[in-house]
Amino acid sequence: MTARSAGADDGSDEALALLREAPPGSPEHDTPSAGGGAPEREPEQPAARKGPRHRAMAWTDARAVAARAGRAAPVRSHRVPLESALGEILTEPLTALTDLPSFDTSAMDGWAVAGPGPWRVQDGGVLAGHAAVGTLADGEAVRIATGARIPSGATAVIRSEHARSDEARTHLQADRVVLHGQDIRPRGQECRSGDVLLPATALVTPAVLGLAAAAGYDELSTVPRPRVEILVLGDELLTRGLPHDGLIRDALGPMLGFWLRALGAEVIGTRRLKDDEGALLAAVTGSSADLVITTGGTASGPVDHVHPVLHKAGAELLVDGVAVRPGHPMLLARIEVAKYLVGLPGNPLAAVSGLLTLAEPLLRELAQRATPMTYTAPLRNEVQGHPHDTRLVPVVHRAERVVPLHYNGPAMLRGVATADGLAVVPPGGARAGAEVEILDLPWTQAGSGGGCFT
Repeated sequence: MTARSAGADDGSDEALALLREAPPGSPEHDTPSAGGGAPEREPEQPAARKGPRHRAMAWTDARAVAARAGRAAPVRSHRVPLESALGEILTEPLTALTDLPSFDTSAMDGWAVAGPGPWRVQDGGVLAGHAAVGTLADGEAVRIATGARIPSGATAVIRSEHARSDEARTHLQADRVVLHGQDIRPRGQECRSGDVLLPATALVTPAVLGLAAAAGYDELSTVPRPRVEILVLGDELLTRGLPHDGLIRDALGPMLGFWLRALGAEVIGTRRLKDDEGALLAAVTGSSADLVITTGGTASGPVDHVHPVLHKAGAELLVDGVAVRPGHPMLLARIEVAKYLVGLPGNPLAAVSGLLTLAEPLLRELAQRATPMTYTAPLRNEVQGHPHDTRLVPVVHRAERVVPLHYNGPAMLRGVATADGLAVVPPGGARAGAEVEILDLPWTQAGSGGGCFT
């Protein structure tokens, strides 16, 4: 699946039709969870905890709060070997430690020649990585390989296909005019020692690793990936086999680690905990992660322990419920100066909503990555809206439009599993042809940096 794949299709029109927006009241909107967590409770004005009701934060405001929280954390830096820096952000400018190239080199396989021809051919030749032969006098030529050091006195390189020698291979002539300096890469052609090649804040891509190596680096100074620990909560979750006797398969444990890596995090572990407040408190306060992700337990049910644990830990609630469907019981808390918790709802698509609403902007700022450009696309089909809340709906790109996908209830992953992104549908819904913001999934984003799951 790739974003904006014009004209491509996942299957037949009939199959695509089955994935389109389900009508209001259809079973696809109401089916209980089949993959982790109890069905999401979605009252008109949700209460995130026992006690007085409060108004959930607007979706755009919640994302802004998460981004500000990441920017408020102290900026860290470490020095790592080149191969460990992929996908991280430079904290120092990349300055050339040598001229590139560091000596005059041949750009082609052929002949190094001195002066006008014809030329007398010297014995031997010059290979890349070997010392150059002695000085060439005017009228002399020597075999040379691409990347080899240009002999002193040489004035040009003639490509093999542009020259011919006599039967004894002692004399050489060119088939065309030879220009002074042709096919020679002069020392410092790309940069001089001390030149700034890239500024601090540049993303380390595979090409940057190659440039850094060529410029003489063994290590780079970068912002470390934020460390994330995942706590999957619930007595009802199975890790193997088929659901039975009220138990269901955990869909979030296998998914979240890879998703967070695609968002640029270093996942230090995934733990499964029973619905026990003491165990959750110990896990949260004892974690060494920069960000703790919990699944489920963010509402006000008898085993929803996230709020009480945050209170006992002395955490500051930054976001406590978001006006978005699915996923409104999500939350964001600051546990310490540089330690956060994102509480995701237990339903799979609701958890994805929480990842993209709160975890993505927080992780992006902790890693010092640039904010991706937002874009809109027209809907091919009408999308039902919530009266008051934003909706996040899985979509695929088809030509110049996006198609809303069926199976988009909070407990469902079938729609997002085939999606290119999520459409941000405003309260009240959107008509066919309306422009809506698109949140690309991390593995469909151009230039996501360092690969999806590094």
